[in-house]
Amino acid sequence: MNYNQRTVSLGKTDKTEISPSSLLPPSNKTKPLCALNKQGVKHYTDCTFDMYLESTDIDITEIHGFNAWREACLEDGTYGFEAARLHAQDTEVTVQRESGETLCMLNFSSYNYLGYTAHSQVIKAAKHALDQFGLGAGNSPILSGTLAIHKELENNLSEFLGVEGYSISLFSSGYGANVGTLSAYMKTNHVLVLDTHVHASIMEGVRLSGSEICYFKHNNPQHLEKVLKRVAQTNSRILVCIESVYSTEGEIACIAEVVTTAKKYGAKVFVDEAHSTLLTGPHGRGLCAEQGVLDQIDLLVMTFSKAFGGVGGALYAPQKVIHYVNWYAACRMFSCALDPAVTGGVIASLALAKGSDGELKRARLKENAQHMRSLLATRLDIGKSESWIIPVFYGTEKKSYPLHDYLQRVGLDTGLMQYPAVPRGRARLRLFITSEHTSEQLEKAAAILFEAAERFDFLNPR
Repeated sequence: MNYNQRTVSLGKTDKTEISPSSLLPPSNKTKPLCALNKQGVKHYTDCTFDMYLESTDIDITEIHGFNAWREACLEDGTYGFEAARLHAQDTEVTVQRESGETLCMLNFSSYNYLGYTAHSQVIKAAKHALDQFGLGAGNSPILSGTLAIHKELENNLSEFLGVEGYSISLFSSGYGANVGTLSAYMKTNHVLVLDTHVHASIMEGVRLSGSEICYFKHNNPQHLEKVLKRVAQTNSRILVCIESVYSTEGEIACIAEVVTTAKKYGAKVFVDEAHSTLLTGPHGRGLCAEQGVLDQIDLLVMTFSKAFGGVGGALYAPQKVIHYVNWYAACRMFSCALDPAVTGGVIASLALAKGSDGELKRARLKENAQHMRSLLATRLDIGKSESWIIPVFYGTEKKSYPLHDYLQRVGLDTGLMQYPAVPRGRARLRLFITSEHTSEQLEKAAAILFEAAERFDFLNPR
């Protein structure tokens, strides 16, 4: 999430107001808290989460303010967050809200892209690992927490991706993989050049590194070159950070162009393939492989919480870098290793995804995404999505909580993004398309969205 909108340098003289998807260091200006009380000083629909981030007083007013907002949503019956799923993530889901209400919905809010979360072979492998290795690893990987099953996953992933001299470092979360990699690899006298839409976990790692930060315009290699031309004069280590598929808008990165531009100025390249590993490229090796530059990526991060259907993450990099990051990524060194059952399940997901099962599921995923985009684009603003992530823009943040509540009540669960996660006035729903959705489910979801758009006034004219 981007919690602070601020002016950042995009070049020597080019400064622009942007919203990098990040948790940036606090600014000097503190926004007023959303004042909510029984008299309704301010309605909860007028509030955005940045209002509760900062406080200059000795009391915990930001905590009181946030809880006042939360309680107002609950009292109005529109608090649809944190609802408990009553079974495994599937294309249809039953949830129980905090109020006790139970709702049955089409599930477009989960990134269980290939359906491996509850796949019988994945569950069987997880149970077997649990029986053999127990519930937890018992320590950090460097000390005594590395298990034989971790080494099996590392070797399988290295063999799958296939770049000579590269190896794997496992993390207990994808967020941690980004934070740990960047905070270990980059130092205070180095320069990080970021796409303005990179994920919050990248920004957290950047903040911890202490490096100088520069931005380039989203998915724009031409502007990246302008920035690199300037920072290359510093004669310092430079790392360009991008995502393969940008999760706020579903855009596919022009990785090959970014790599060519970065290498021209001696910069290293970091790619977060969270939303593309197993989903595209030869045998599911990802977007870097699809664009023919996998062997030119210096640091590649993947997550196990999406297409793999589990939790955790990994860094793929030259072996010497892996050895170093294993020791100097604090969130890995001082955290317990990945649990055995998830590790076993991820091994099974990888085996399925790189074979015929994965080929069928990838083809169906892309067909479903294309079908859904074609349905929605007739009457809704879906931006520049060209992937399995489809945003539906509805504009003002004031609609967010009533719209989210309405959709859940009529049977559709989607993601929700508003300021400060995205620019103000560009609030959106976010749909994750999976290989498991049926045509009927896609069409029903589209019909519900059209009805919602008419009701909440974001339906485009014919």
